[in-house]
Amino acid sequence: QVQLAESGGGLVHAGGSLRLSCAASGITFKDYAMAWFRQAPGKEREFVAGISAGGGVRSIADSLKGRVSISRDYVKSTTDLQMNKLKLEDTAVYYCAARPVTISKSVEEYVGWGQGTQVTVSS
Repeated sequence: QVQLAESGGGLVHAGGSLRLSCAASGITFKDYAMAWFRQAPGKEREFVAGISAGGGVRSIADSLKGRVSISRDYVKSTTDLQMNKLKLEDTAVYYCAARPVTISKSVEEYVGWGQGTQVTVSS
């Protein structure tokens, strides 16, 4: 009964920034790696960023390095995705996901998913 809830999506102009948040419940937060994926229309869901259960390891998709960072708060049980210098191609539904301990870039490895939050980047 993993429950994840994303927030912070919206419409932003190209070059702008956005911070997404994921609130987790139904799990022992400190025992789960957390990740963000995104899915654009007509495309498969793709890995954006992940952070290990202990917070000691972070992984960012190669195409997003330098523009994206991920962090977690063990008091609030939240995981944030900071996105900067947004581009039109960043437009997608962004999903939060959880799995035990370690980061994976594979959708199939995650045991819990949020409902998604829409990010739209305009020209």
